Amino acid sequence: MGQKTNPIGNRLGIIRGWESNWYGGNDYGDKLAEDDKIRKYIHARLSKASVSRVIIERTLKLVTVTITTARPGIIIGKGGQEVDKLKEELKKITGKEVQINIHEIKRPELDAFLVGASVARQIENRISYRRAIKMAIAAAMRMNAEGIKIQISGRLNGAEMARSESYKDGRIPLSTFRADIDYALVEAHTTYGRLGVKVWIMKGEVYGKRELSPLVGMTKKAGKGGNSGGRGGNNKPRRRK
Repeated sequence: MGQKTNPIGNRLGIIRGWESNWYGGNDYGDKLAEDDKIRKYIHARLSKASVSRVIIERTLKLVTVTITTARPGIIIGKGGQEVDKLKEELKKITGKEVQINIHEIKRPELDAFLVGASVARQIENRISYRRAIKMAIAAAMRMNAEGIKIQISGRLNGAEMARSESYKDGRIPLSTFRADIDYALVEAHTTYGRLGVKVWIMKGEVYGKRELSPLVGMTKKAGKGGNSGGRGGNNKPRRRK
């Protein structure tokens, strides 16, 4: 089971939380489609800001959008001007008041989406996929990851027949629910077609109770439209010695 399913979805409600938090009701479909539209818009508009995840929470009159990024300065802008512009643009999409929170990713080498995006970007710039993958694996292991696996699929080096190659270091226990595994799928657009880059990163194991939030262990940045201050609590995953 663990080998086939999405590792994040497989751990929802156990050690991971949801990225859309709201009560649906009769307009569940409209809200879900709007969430997808918001995420696509933010990733397209902030393509250079290293955005990883977008968490959306809703109340009756307020939509709270939390952006996790490795480069918060680009989103906030000088004096908070850029985040104010983004806030107004999201208001037009949702038709409601919008609050934006920004969380900084301190170690982007351990974020599966950012690792996959980096590999995909290098492939699009005609850098050897083997070199890009091996550099990403080495960087993650230097940051004390317990394991990392990267799989690339498609017409590698322009080959006539598509194939898949996997590179791995350390351990990735996909069937262990307490294993804190981050996962992402990113596409690289080349002259030969699209290549799929899948990334699994094992950060440690979680024992006991843990806050069910995708933001555990991240630092909240101050900016207009959002509150400042870090998350307290000793909720980081513990590693076996």
